[in-house]
Amino acid sequence: MTAVSPAPASRRALRWGAVASAGLMVAGLGAFAYASQVAARRAPGGDAVTVTLRGDACQPNALTVTAGRVSFRIVNETERAVEWEILDGVMVVEERENIAPGLSQTLGARLKPGEYAITCGLLSNPRGRLVVLPSGNGAPVEAPRLVAFVGPLAEYQVFTQMQARDLQRAVAALDAAVQAGDLAKARELYSQARAPFERIAPVAERIGDLADRIDPVAAYLAAREADGGFTGFHRLEYGLFAKNSLAGLEPVSKQLVADVGALRERLRALKTGPADMTDGAARALRSLADTTDGGGENVYARTDVADIAARVAGVEKIAALLKPVAVDAAPAPFGAVEAQLQTLKTDVAAIAGTGAAPSFDAVPAAALAKLATDARALAEAIETLGGAIGLGQDDA
Repeated sequence: MTAVSPAPASRRALRWGAVASAGLMVAGLGAFAYASQVAARRAPGGDAVTVTLRGDACQPNALTVTAGRVSFRIVNETERAVEWEILDGVMVVEERENIAPGLSQTLGARLKPGEYAITCGLLSNPRGRLVVLPSGNGAPVEAPRLVAFVGPLAEYQVFTQMQARDLQRAVAALDAAVQAGDLAKARELYSQARAPFERIAPVAERIGDLADRIDPVAAYLAAREADGGFTGFHRLEYGLFAKNSLAGLEPVSKQLVADVGALRERLRALKTGPADMTDGAARALRSLADTTDGGGENVYARTDVADIAARVAGVEKIAALLKPVAVDAAPAPFGAVEAQLQTLKTDVAAIAGTGAAPSFDAVPAAALAKLATDARALAEAIETLGGAIGLGQDDA
């Protein structure tokens, strides 16, 4: 049978149909790509966004999520223990530390719409990109009026400034010992100088650029102790306790004094809201748990027990300041916070004893494991409290 050629009008219709089909295909592929990006490789059987650290990059290296509470599952396929952070400029929004090679950890963050950076393993690695879109979903919780938090926020500002002042003085005393060549005195003052920094960890660790100069850990740097980014407290600790020497520490100590001074000024100007108090406390507790499970942060001096006690005291201060508001607005969640806080304080008292704090290595492994578990439980209780009183719900 001979084929009949279509009429000109029919040929035009076929061409437009082909164009339309191609357009739909492109649009469909675009929608699929966008949906895949929004899903961001969510973990099977859960809602966590999976990010794999491989080589010197995150996979995927660009994420898109909706605002509100988002869970991430961080898989470490590198050969080093690493940390993972969400950064808003230089400010740390959320982080997870001591993710061991071959293992994964989960992280929850309350995110506002906007664009963020994510770290991808070692601090020197290129950063990834996280885009947070508005959600507009969910019925709001009836929250106390912001005026109810004016008192707690003002008192917390005073507390952080007093601790920052004490930190500045303690670091100056440590620097004086280093500059004077007094090794024994510098070793004695090291742990004392860290205590105020630990008490204000919920806010101080948000200021990522200064925290990375004041308190970087060699394990997260490419060249470890030989890395140029190894500065601050732990560089001094390495010289004082691992090398038993003051050699080369004078400029390190002087820079630490300058960085702590800058931190105090930044804290004075920092605008802190009620959600920053609860989120900061939860983040500080999870960091405590991660480092405790990972063998401690002061790997040369082994003075972590004193650090732990100071950090828990800082969290306790936040709970005490929020109590007048929370006990009326959400009595049951706040009761859970108080109960879990008391459990954690009991853990700390048990390992610290009544005299000088023992070496981290002298604490039984079971006691450290219990402390880490209870710190995470308190972090969850504090986050639940924040949600119960509506903190941060306007961020989405």
